[in-house]
Amino acid sequence: MYVDVQICNLYPGVYVGSLVALQWFGNVTDCKARPHPPSPRNLWNAFMLSDKTIQIVKEITPAVASNAEKITCCFYQRMFAGNPEVKAFFNQAHQHSGGQQSALAGAICAYFTHIDDLDALGPAVELIAQKHCSLGVQPEHYPIVGKHLIDAIKEVMGEGATDEIIEAVAEAYGLLADVCIDREADVYSDQADAPGGWSGYRDFFVERKQEESDVVTSFYLKPSDGGQVRDFVPGQYITLKVDHPDTPTSPRNYSLSDAPGQSHYRISVKRESPTNATTPDGLISSYLHDQVRQGDVLQIGPPCGEFVLDVSQSIDTPVVLIAGGIGVTPLLSMAKSLVQSQPSTQVYFMQAARNSSVHALGEEVESLKTSASNVQTHVIYDQPLDDDVASGKCDSAGLIDTDLIREWAPVADAQFYFCGPKPFMQNVASILNELGVDESRIHFEFFGPLQDLAATT
Repeated sequence: MYVDVQICNLYPGVYVGSLVALQWFGNVTDCKARPHPPSPRNLWNAFMLSDKTIQIVKEITPAVASNAEKITCCFYQRMFAGNPEVKAFFNQAHQHSGGQQSALAGAICAYFTHIDDLDALGPAVELIAQKHCSLGVQPEHYPIVGKHLIDAIKEVMGEGATDEIIEAVAEAYGLLADVCIDREADVYSDQADAPGGWSGYRDFFVERKQEESDVVTSFYLKPSDGGQVRDFVPGQYITLKVDHPDTPTSPRNYSLSDAPGQSHYRISVKRESPTNATTPDGLISSYLHDQVRQGDVLQIGPPCGEFVLDVSQSIDTPVVLIAGGIGVTPLLSMAKSLVQSQPSTQVYFMQAARNSSVHALGEEVESLKTSASNVQTHVIYDQPLDDDVASGKCDSAGLIDTDLIREWAPVADAQFYFCGPKPFMQNVASILNELGVDESRIHFEFFGPLQDLAATT
């Protein structure tokens, strides 16, 4: 499953340097709802902003907000023209749609708004670091982003961008860059030093290719060198680097859809269709579906991601997993791990799809219910085929609503994990908010450009 520059609703795709960092901060209020591992130290302690810089940044925030999209459009144009090598970090489909420009605009404003409360941004650092490390972002990329961001602000704001303001913005950007670089160094080290770990990209061959539905295909991947596979935490993703024959492409993130502890990785990829008449099919998803065969070699980056369920610790409350479409992939990994290691934990797995023709991995979810007494499932189709309901392929028809969740899930004490398309995410977030579920019990991931769910949560 494609993660891309995402953040929780931000979803799968975010990309480079603190540009991505800023994009993630755009959803900082939602980051509290995600399962962040505890930091070994306060990452901000070693990096401080001057009081003068904080004051200036706060004062210019309204002016920056009113020009934010102009600034980000100018930024991308400058950066891609001046440093075309960084285009490899960016999904150009999101550039063409304007999604990344809008996301970055909101993110800059969010970072500036929180500039006097950096501890509130702490949880986002882990998310940023994991994304950056999945893409191979290095310290030398940060000055590139900083230069073009500053130049874009100067160009758009004109005389309003005084030397004092530019110095303050540069200092604020430098702080964010330093914190990210520090944490990312730790992540890279952990990736390389773990049993079966590696740095950069490693060759894996396609051991098996399996069709899961009309639009989803799974790829079973094993190291070409015959070595050990680095373990992962349920919910994480790997990075796939494809040298496409027709055009340069950015790396893609795909969630691991099987349980950890095996000799292979599995990704389940949805063929991305055009969103409208002017947009093409998903370049990489179509290539994987149509061109990649058993035995082919792919370049894979180590597992990353902080939307995880840590099954190494005892879980004494129910876990509710709600999947929309291809959002099932990280949640299925979580469910399998729970069944294996937490047999006393009650697991509720709800899967939403259009109908049986595109319902992927449903048999695996159902097999968990059959084999484990602690698993309950519910399948809901919003556009069922003629025989889907009568044949029992789904438990209900329509959209997930408040009454369904209230009646089916242990709302009072469960931990909720959900993932899927943006409208699905907004709907589930709104339902949980209506039911009074505390944000500390809500964990989510979205595959796509950074968006903001705050309006519905």
